[in-house]
Amino acid sequence: MLMALIAMTVACFETNNNEINEEPNSRSSKATVTCDKNPKVCDSIRGSGGPNCCNNKCVDLSTDELNCRRCGKKCLHSKMCCEGKCVNPMTNEKHCGKCGNK
Repeated sequence: MLMALIAMTVACFETNNNEINEEPNSRSSKATVTCDKNPKVCDSIRGSGGPNCCNNKCVDLSTDELNCRRCGKKCLHSKMCCEGKCVNPMTNEKHCGKCGNK
């Protein structure tokens, strides 16, 4: 009996939590604006990941480690993307520890 009550409570919480997190118009696919169909949306949305569209996500090609300089170019795990180049922050004089730190 107790297990059934717990299962029902969790199910209700998950349903309510999902409803809270949904965008008001997210249920209608026509209301969703995506950058793969309209790349300019990345420039116009404040706080987007960047001005470029890669794999339907707004990214900054100069700093995104999964899309460094071009979509899909990944930096190795010990490197980071600085100015569109994969660099090792432990050995790079222009990007010592972080991008732009000389």
